[in-house]
Amino acid sequence: MREYNLLSERFIALANEMKNEGKSQQMVNAALMSASGIYATYTAAGNDGGLTASGVDQVVAVYKANLENVQKLKKQQAEK
Repeated sequence: MREYNLLSERFIALANEMKNEGKSQQMVNAALMSASGIYATYTAAGNDGGLTASGVDQVVAVYKANLENVQKLKKQQAEK
């Protein structure tokens, strides 16, 4: 889990660098989401493939679960 958190922190640091270069948070967020979608597709289907409709649904479910977990952790931190 520690390695996962460190990798996440690196992405956040890069996103903050882009924001500090004058890019809007919305643009940085959209680019990060796009890059993540491209990499998720590559991970599942390789360089030359694409996701089927059920594959897209599976990726969406993973994103949803991850976002729900992030919100749960943020709520726990706010309650401390």
